[in-house]
Amino acid sequence: MRLPDISDTIVALATAPGIGAIGVIRLSGPEAIAIADRIFKGKILAEQPSHTAHFGRIEAESGRTLDEVLITVFHDQKSYTGQPTVEISCHGSPYIQQEIIQLCLREGARLAEPGEYTLRAFLNGRMDLSQAEAVADLIASQSEAAHTVALRQLRGGFRNEIQQLRDELIDFASLVELELDFGEEDVEFADRDDLKRLVEKIRNHLRPLIQSFALGNALKSGVSTVIAGRPNAGKSTLLNALLNEERAIVSDIPGTTRDTIEEVLNIKGVQFRLIDTAGIREAQDTIEAIGVAKTMEKIEQAAILVYVWDVAGGMTLAEVHEDLRQLTPGGSEHLLVVCNKMDRNPLFRTEWLVDPTLPDIHPYLLADPTHDSPLTTHHSRLTTHDSSFILHPSSLIALSAKNQMNIEYLKEKLYDLAIGSEIGTDHTIVTNARHHDALRRADGALSEVLQGLNTGITGDFIAQDIRHALAYLGEITGEIGVEDLLGNIFGRFCIGK
Repeated sequence: MRLPDISDTIVALATAPGIGAIGVIRLSGPEAIAIADRIFKGKILAEQPSHTAHFGRIEAESGRTLDEVLITVFHDQKSYTGQPTVEISCHGSPYIQQEIIQLCLREGARLAEPGEYTLRAFLNGRMDLSQAEAVADLIASQSEAAHTVALRQLRGGFRNEIQQLRDELIDFASLVELELDFGEEDVEFADRDDLKRLVEKIRNHLRPLIQSFALGNALKSGVSTVIAGRPNAGKSTLLNALLNEERAIVSDIPGTTRDTIEEVLNIKGVQFRLIDTAGIREAQDTIEAIGVAKTMEKIEQAAILVYVWDVAGGMTLAEVHEDLRQLTPGGSEHLLVVCNKMDRNPLFRTEWLVDPTLPDIHPYLLADPTHDSPLTTHHSRLTTHDSSFILHPSSLIALSAKNQMNIEYLKEKLYDLAIGSEIGTDHTIVTNARHHDALRRADGALSEVLQGLNTGITGDFIAQDIRHALAYLGEITGEIGVEDLLGNIFGRFCIGK
């Protein structure tokens, strides 16, 4: 993709399209102030200091007044783009906005391309590439956590860390490169042990950044949280209790939920995308089979699985374990088991689920051995749990969704599972897939450097691997010029940004 000509003067609507109280039209480029002076009747803008606002009116070529406006002037090195910029605050009529934009076009401006203002800010050195991408993340943020992470990156926290790592590596790279110029003299300017220590230090810094992407992506896009379980376990009731509204239909009839229902829940500034699913069982018809298939697909994609089971229903402890083993083949690290309907079996204890010595038996029999329930008559065998599936006690929550019992505790557990205890929004968190990929490749190149140092390969191969690592880190901040990369990034921005 060809980059736009930044010597042009561009114009676009910077506020959302549609009717509103105020609309802001942004002019930026070498002729921005001159164009504004030709259509603005008030003070001479070219004579005004930067960051000043001036009241007047916009007139068409015929002298007809289009609107009374407030114009703000920004000089080149003090503007967002690094070029002379004028922002016209007019009334929020789409007609007025389009008339002013068309007037600017007739005076010599052209329409801005998507993301071109921020692209100019990058190309003019007002921000690096990671900060430019943070602008888009900040605009798109829909939660406090996403806003905090994007704002930290916009302020240069991530850039500073990457720059420091690159600077240290560049110092050693220059010494290795220097050795290549004196190859015939067999000199060694870069101490190999010092280089090993530096590479290991950088890799130790990169690994937490790479690992933070799972959290960062969740904070940015919302934590995908699937509520799954057998029919009539109380999944829809739990969704309603978490949202504190009647969002899903609740019925005693098995298979009521045929399709997935998705809603957003904000917990302490973090968005959770709650997905209520069809009950897991042998489908009774084609439509229910599609619903069950969708459930399994959503479970595979989920960041957190909330498995709901009815402690007063017909499932044995071993059957619960079998469900969990099938639904979480990768382990129970991102699993919460909700023991629902405690109001109907108040003697149930969650520790029974993690006790491998207990028989394959219904929890009613454990709570009350004299209980005569037809649900338990077919469970006469005493086989113990399969201990190959490890269920952590901390992932078990006893509650009654119907009575709102322990719902706030479940929210706390969801937050803790998403954010974790080792990393928070006050640390640098990688939210961008491109950054994550560049960090992984940089770490791989540094691994090659270490391997080469340990096997004693020649300096030219070590230098090549170091150059690769530097290039990958440079991709993050934009210190290497790749037009296709820039076009792809800024093309996703809105027109006025």
